[in-house]
Amino acid sequence: MMVDRKPGSSRRNLLLGIGALIIVGLVVAGFSFTRGSENTPAEQVERQPISNLETAPEKGALAPDFTLKNIDGEVVRLSDFRGQPVLINLWATWCGPCRLEMPAFEERFQTYKDDGFVVLAVNFDEPTEDVAAFRDEFELSFELLLDPGAEVQKLYRNRTYPSSFFVNREGVIQIQHIGVMTEGQLDGYLAELGLGT
Repeated sequence: MMVDRKPGSSRRNLLLGIGALIIVGLVVAGFSFTRGSENTPAEQVERQPISNLETAPEKGALAPDFTLKNIDGEVVRLSDFRGQPVLINLWATWCGPCRLEMPAFEERFQTYKDDGFVVLAVNFDEPTEDVAAFRDEFELSFELLLDPGAEVQKLYRNRTYPSSFFVNREGVIQIQHIGVMTEGQLDGYLAELGLGT
């Protein structure tokens, strides 16, 4: 009995077979890659040499370095605090949630400053007088930094206020928190940095 084959059906079957082989190969390769990733302990990934880490405003990366002036005109550089736990807070005087957080930051700063804890509150490109008035209103003693042109805001890809980055003693971002944080969250994040434990 003769089988009536349509023109091109052999070619189509061949292409389908090749396509199926390619898909199977990609699945096997992907499975191997995934298995290798799963077998790497999280601690090993987090504890890789600092020199191997990228610099980026995200968890597990080195915090991008910056140099700014505080409201007294003194130069402050993030990398000068290597070896100390640092909270980088991006804020503005007109930001309601920022105003809610500041008293808790001041209280924790007073509690842990003898343990090396540093708060760098980077203001959003506002006049020195406004930032100084804010400091006086809330009786803040940690570093309030001026960010002309919002360069650090751009460096940290900031899109909303407040935004906070908790940096460990090695200079690695351990926590990123967007928006207002509760005192419980703040205490939990500080505990992850080794404070209050």
